[in-house]
Amino acid sequence: MSTFTKEDLVRQLKGIRAQGWIKNRRPGNQGGVGNTLEDLLGIKENNLPIPNAAEWELKCQRSSAGSLTTLFHIEPSPRSSRLVPKLLLPQYGWRHKLAGRKYPSSEKSFRQTINAIARTDRGFGIVVRRNEQSIAVSFEHTYVDARHSSWLKEVERRVGLRELNPQPFWGFDDLFHEAGTKLLNCFYIRAETKKENKKEFFKYTSIRMLRRLSQDKFIHAIEAGLILVDFDARTGHNHGTKFRMREDKLPELYAEVIEI
Repeated sequence: MSTFTKEDLVRQLKGIRAQGWIKNRRPGNQGGVGNTLEDLLGIKENNLPIPNAAEWELKCQRSSAGSLTTLFHIEPSPRSSRLVPKLLLPQYGWRHKLAGRKYPSSEKSFRQTINAIARTDRGFGIVVRRNEQSIAVSFEHTYVDARHSSWLKEVERRVGLRELNPQPFWGFDDLFHEAGTKLLNCFYIRAETKKENKKEFFKYTSIRMLRRLSQDKFIHAIEAGLILVDFDARTGHNHGTKFRMREDKLPELYAEVIEI
């Protein structure tokens, strides 16, 4: 089929759901649940042949999966200051576990996954500042675990035990613009899984249309700790700052969730 409407797609998805258990057509592939669905629909690599296809995606997940998925990459502001490699890593980083082996002995690491609900054992967290329409990275030394006492003394010697200065942040509008380019309207399908005779089978049970990404719901998800900020930097390379969340929570970001 070269093209079909959203209504055609809904009919096909209902038909696939009615088939019950379907053998994994891509065994050994972690994305087999999505690839099998694409094969059944006769499409390739999420290339939905429907009008305005650029506005829609097909997202498929095992019902048992609760792993984190990367929503998008975005460095904190002010971006020209490069605050991850210029502030967080040199002033608040710690010795990389492979320093002196894979990397030089001076190699530092700054790897933290932070949220707005609870501080990490190194005192980092997120503060949502609604009045300023921004989300900031925060450091509070009283939350640092005793096993990091030597590191904390180094931080005190370098910059003192105060709040980050400058404080890395993201504006609401910048975040939502980035989210809007990545988190499209989508058909969100979940599948049960089972194995028989060492073969995996899927049963596509839940079909939802997610429409109109909501800025208010997105910010609320950050406040609720559903969306996390992940730093992954070392002296030799900054792997980028990611916004991540559990994929099964994705529907909570949309203004309209339609059960099929």
